[in-house]
Amino acid sequence: MKTERVSQVVLLAGASAVLAGAVALFLADGMTGLRGGGGVPPAPGPAARAAVAVRAGAPASLPELTALIGEREAWLRGHPGDDASWAVLGAAYAERGARTGDPAAYPKAERALRRSLDAHPVAEGNVDAALGMGALAHARGDFAAARRWAEEARQRAPRRWRVQAVLVDAYRGLGDQTAAQQALARLREMHTGTAALTRAAEVYRDRGWREDAAAVAYDAVGRAGTPTERAACLRRLGDLAWERGEPEEALRQYAAALELAPRDAPALAGRARTLAALDRTDEAVRDYRAALDLRPVPEYALEAGELYAALGREAEARAGYELLHARAAEAFAHGVDQSLVLARYEADHGRPLTAVAWLRAEWRRGHRSAEVADALGWALLRAGRAREALPYARLATEQGLRSALFAYHRGEVERALGMTGEARRHLAEALRTNPRFSPLYAPEARRALEALGEPSGPPPRR
Repeated sequence: MKTERVSQVVLLAGASAVLAGAVALFLADGMTGLRGGGGVPPAPGPAARAAVAVRAGAPASLPELTALIGEREAWLRGHPGDDASWAVLGAAYAERGARTGDPAAYPKAERALRRSLDAHPVAEGNVDAALGMGALAHARGDFAAARRWAEEARQRAPRRWRVQAVLVDAYRGLGDQTAAQQALARLREMHTGTAALTRAAEVYRDRGWREDAAAVAYDAVGRAGTPTERAACLRRLGDLAWERGEPEEALRQYAAALELAPRDAPALAGRARTLAALDRTDEAVRDYRAALDLRPVPEYALEAGELYAALGREAEARAGYELLHARAAEAFAHGVDQSLVLARYEADHGRPLTAVAWLRAEWRRGHRSAEVADALGWALLRAGRAREALPYARLATEQGLRSALFAYHRGEVERALGMTGEARRHLAEALRTNPRFSPLYAPEARRALEALGEPSGPPPRR
């Protein structure tokens, strides 16, 4: 069955951008005051630039990040007892894994961070390694563990702004919007840089505060201190514009990001989905291929595969799905949870009941974000269990996030249950939110709305 999940995959893309930024927060704390290593090692050139960037909570360029890793590895060969450098190295491995889509980096990151904790436990004040473990858990999709590590760090260092940054990310993954907003308020009291502003944009977006999200995202662009950081902020503006149903504006922001960082895979994927919405499919395919070459993550493989399916290019679609499964299997082998993206695939292309089982397991783990609620509701509908799907579809659309795809899914659940008025309202809402939210599903939403017809009789009383 053909499907196109562009709007839902962009939510994952936005989350992936946060993952990379989250891990970057902790690289620099260990650059000063090294314990047990006999002093501060020199960090000239690119390594120094990476350290300066991440000290401000900003992403470093990949070449500079690689230089920092090489410098730390060389230093630790002669100073294996330096717990602070192990913490820096572990966070750097995790950051590179998040940025390149290489899950094999995560076990290396965990080993380095645990070396740091073995030499200097959290109970004795090793906050850097605890925060690194929290960011690593978030990158692996274990949001409860990320919260635990951040809470442990907060007990030792309640005024460290990076603690609040990890808590914002963890609570968003768990779907606890109230706690995320509280952590954000504390973060913004302690820190005014782009790390706080980009998280504010994400939290405001989750609450449906589109104007506020756009305003702080623009502020982040103005505060960005390096080309890499500015590109990431521009990409975030592109994502927000896409979700508002403004593909031309999104295209401008992605183009600006790619001028600064031509090999930025999330910006390429964002531009690809925008080009597809504008019926510039050849260019969209080109950008998807470039994004997958740079960062072959399951989310991009699913999105590209479904675009091929929508275009009737079935062989290329199958190749995309095969890549999805291969990369997801590799990620699972290295401790990364890919249940959500695999469940999305199974709901429409494979075994909806399997998708339901995986997503119920995520729900039991405490992963109750709008994304998981929507995916579970849709999988239940696809499995023929529309009555069970309705509470999840409602939860996904009533938390605040204004997603055309979520509204479409809820409308289809309600249509299956004969709830004509509600279905009509949510299908229309999907098309108002983003009229071109999917090359395949936007036309289907219009057809479903036409099939429901105009409401009969007088309007309901308020």
